[in-house]
Amino acid sequence: MDDTGARRGEEGLSRRLQKLMFLRVVFGSLLLGASIIIQVRETQTYFGNIQTSHYAIIAAIYFLTFIYAILLKRLRDLVRFAYVQLLVDTLLVTIIIYVTGGIESIFSFLYILTIINGSIILYRKGGMAIASSCSILYGLLLDLHYYGFIEPIGSRLHYSLEYQSIYIFYMILVNIVAFYVVAFLSSYPSEQERKSRVELKAKQDDIIRLEALNEWIIQSIDSGLITVDDRYRVILFNPAAEKIFELGAQSAVGANIFEVIPFLREYVAGDSGPLRLRSRAHTYADIEYCKPDGRTAFLRLSISPLHAPESGSRGQILFFQDITEIKRIEDEMKRVEGLAMIGELAAGIAHEVRNPMASISGSIQILKEGLDKKDVNSRLMDIILREISRLNHLVNDFLHYARPREPKLRPINLENIIIDSLELFKNSEKWVSNVRVETHFNGSININTDPEQIKQVLWNLYINAGEAMPQGGVLHIWTDRVAVRDGLERGDEMARIVVRDTGEGFSDAALEHLFTPFFTTKDEGSGLGLAIVKRIIDGLNGRVSGRRHPEGGAEITILLPPSSSQ
Repeated sequence: MDDTGARRGEEGLSRRLQKLMFLRVVFGSLLLGASIIIQVRETQTYFGNIQTSHYAIIAAIYFLTFIYAILLKRLRDLVRFAYVQLLVDTLLVTIIIYVTGGIESIFSFLYILTIINGSIILYRKGGMAIASSCSILYGLLLDLHYYGFIEPIGSRLHYSLEYQSIYIFYMILVNIVAFYVVAFLSSYPSEQERKSRVELKAKQDDIIRLEALNEWIIQSIDSGLITVDDRYRVILFNPAAEKIFELGAQSAVGANIFEVIPFLREYVAGDSGPLRLRSRAHTYADIEYCKPDGRTAFLRLSISPLHAPESGSRGQILFFQDITEIKRIEDEMKRVEGLAMIGELAAGIAHEVRNPMASISGSIQILKEGLDKKDVNSRLMDIILREISRLNHLVNDFLHYARPREPKLRPINLENIIIDSLELFKNSEKWVSNVRVETHFNGSININTDPEQIKQVLWNLYINAGEAMPQGGVLHIWTDRVAVRDGLERGDEMARIVVRDTGEGFSDAALEHLFTPFFTTKDEGSGLGLAIVKRIIDGLNGRVSGRRHPEGGAEITILLPPSSSQ
């Protein structure tokens, strides 16, 4: 049971104890009044002789009630306190029977009242406990009286021993049975009441939580929710609607919906009957709304019926979804699609330009063979051939970027692929002889990738490093495994390749546009080298980043998924 349930249980028990104390005072007052009347008439009845003990019992009842009232506000264990009160009541009933004749007393029925109180206050367990206490005390009192150990006040019995033995046994047995039967029967409705109360509290809590949940949902959704009755008066205006229309709910609720949102008449018909969209082509209407501050918002309106079966009231729900961002994304997608078409067209043109350039280059080489090297035409043809070669490289790089081929994945060893690519680079015309290569391979790393595309990536990085160190330097290459958890589902380890030179490093402008196509700080660069690197690595489900190394030079880091066999 949670803290709220425990507090409710304590409050209920406290109320029942207060009622018990009140009834105890009422009984004491009635007993006092009866005693006074009998005392005034100076008669003897079945109550026995009125003695000072009667007044002592009444005084004890008042005193105990006073003490109970004080303790009720201070004690925390009310269950134990209730047991103490009921057991003391049992003892008081026993004393009353004692002072009113013992076996002859007619007040044995007070035990039953105490048992009923126990069943009501402490349910079946308490009722049975009080019934046991009453049985013990009542049986003990009658036995002590019968055997002469005590002489109750007002007793007048002088029966024979044999008759009294049967009578006493019968009286004790009948009363004990009656005590337990009363305890069981009186506790049954109490138990049912307790179960019903618990179930009712549980259902009330569920209803409260459900109502709170519904309220939280309505208050938390980021779309405008407006409900109107059958007279178009606003019933609900949620916070999202307040934000969209920049209007407080207090001024909107109770007003006509067309007064709250005047432009709604352009899209909704509602002169008589339910509101309906003017356009029947869709179940929604797209609205262009100009806010008071001049900004334009795009809203999507849908209308649903609202019917409350219990009250019989009818109305409608107007749902306004802010699709301004969706519209922006759609416009951006259209722009990107247009750029993609232009890119495809450019790639096609570049592919077609490459063949004529090859023909032009071959024809000029043939014409050049018949000319003297010192001839002006020969020098001009050298310039043409050099520029054609440059254009050819640019076209090839552009096609690599615009139309990357599908990767052919297979398991490879990262160390072997780096060593092979270095050997090819050292034997090419791009190699700078005074550059020293330092490799650091931290263990054997296998990856599942396309070896040709990885060679293309490394080739571009080697060329950039060589061009950054024309006077010589150190080319650092190292590999290792690293756990990258941001953005990954499982936080797997990835293979890392780091290529670093000791040149001047990236400029601020270069870092800002590091992988942007056609951006270059070189006089004769195409600006596609690093863009191709990123395009290939993205296609291999990897990552690439660059930075200025703290010790100088540029550093490119590549992360690739490891082989599934690792």
